[in-house]
Amino acid sequence: MASLSKPRAIPVDRPDRAVIDIGSNTVRLVVYSGSRRAPSVWLNEKVTARLGRELATSGKMPDKAMDLALSGLSRFALILRDLEVGDVQCVATAAVRDATNGASFLERVRALGLSPRLLSGEEEARYAALGVIGAFPGAAGLVGDLGGGSIELVSIADGLCHGGASLPLGTLRLPALRTKGEAAFRKTVEKELEETALTAQAGQPMYLVGGTWRAFAAFAMNRLDYPLSDPHAFRLDAEEAVRLARKLLDTPPAELAGISGIPSSRAGGLPDAAALLQVLVAVFQPASLIISAWGLREGLLFDRLDPAAREADPLIAAVTHFTAPRGGSLRDATMTAGWTARIVNPLGNGAERLRLAAILLAKAQTRLEPNMRLKHSFDWAMDKRWIGIDHRGRALIGAALRGACAKPEPTADLLRLASEAELREAAAWGLAFRLCRRIGAGSRASMLTSRLEREGSKLVLWLDADRAQLASDLVRADLKALAGWLGCTPELRIGQQAKG
Repeated sequence: MASLSKPRAIPVDRPDRAVIDIGSNTVRLVVYSGSRRAPSVWLNEKVTARLGRELATSGKMPDKAMDLALSGLSRFALILRDLEVGDVQCVATAAVRDATNGASFLERVRALGLSPRLLSGEEEARYAALGVIGAFPGAAGLVGDLGGGSIELVSIADGLCHGGASLPLGTLRLPALRTKGEAAFRKTVEKELEETALTAQAGQPMYLVGGTWRAFAAFAMNRLDYPLSDPHAFRLDAEEAVRLARKLLDTPPAELAGISGIPSSRAGGLPDAAALLQVLVAVFQPASLIISAWGLREGLLFDRLDPAAREADPLIAAVTHFTAPRGGSLRDATMTAGWTARIVNPLGNGAERLRLAAILLAKAQTRLEPNMRLKHSFDWAMDKRWIGIDHRGRALIGAALRGACAKPEPTADLLRLASEAELREAAAWGLAFRLCRRIGAGSRASMLTSRLEREGSKLVLWLDADRAQLASDLVRADLKALAGWLGCTPELRIGQQAKG
């Protein structure tokens, strides 16, 4: 009797770390799983306690707000025990830091079995900046993390934080400042900002962190009829951002709340944030504004990584983890990337890592039912939250996945995010992957006994002599399609290795 090989274990995505963020507006629990470098959100829950709503008038957190927060924290503690998550970081920020009853509140939190850590303003700024550094490798510029009680500002460059300040300009404090009139509001904010001594270098962006900024991005994306839904890595040049901020100030709150991506709890405070944004741009004069979905909580996790883990590519880490249970193997994807490398035109600007990510997703794509492959995998590229990639990169991966489904022509949405030449090259990645998989199901043996390359105006596929049976009509058709897309003439050679 033939022996049965042991099936490969499918990775189990278990929650193993969590952050509780006791903020001025919300108290939030986020449970993470997956890659250490690019963690996945396993659970995200919040309680809108608005602990900082009376700080400007009484200097205290209201009793009702504290009771609501403690009720939520008690529930969070129970959930974490049930999930057996032992790695829990619990931090408190501006409201607890500034309130006269902050210390007694933290004692009540400790009584729930949690171990809260009160962050200083500088620490809060640093962790928010580390979140941006983790999400955007190589990022340089200013970070502005807008919370309920404060805004944290810090410069970043070379993977490090430089300076940092916490200012009492959170969304719960802005309304009182604006009641004094726009001129007085601007003067007050300008004075606070100028005292930080932070500056933006010419050509550098400002990274915006926090739910209110994401809501502003949702407004901007709606007004621009933007082709993506995830605000992470959404970029606006400074002039356009100010124009949209002015437009937002003229938009009724009820209309704002009707826009997808703007929670009703954020709609009322968006005009205040828009007013603040105009002053931020005027004072710091950044070249552009970039939305970061990563901030303080992810910065806390990133800070714990060793130097080697920090240097890992977050996009490849995340895509590898996502595709592993769906048939994507980094080893096999790397081999496929090598097999197709001879026909690729170098795009530069990190395109090879995008091509590798696209191949991983294309391998997972083949596990989907045929009628679902194009739409479902295209959604992975365009709407699933990936870290370490801009919207141009999303478009290139999307074009590659369309190519892998024999639909290489770029769509109008893709053409808004990348150039036609780039999209055509990315579509060729997908067509080449399709051909590779057609030959012997993309097995290692089939790649080791075949070769694809260009010879002048010819696209040549060579197969080993004893593998001639792999030259099916479908293989010939896919070779012809790829050659036509590249402007080449297809040629199949069996037993005669291509030159080069």
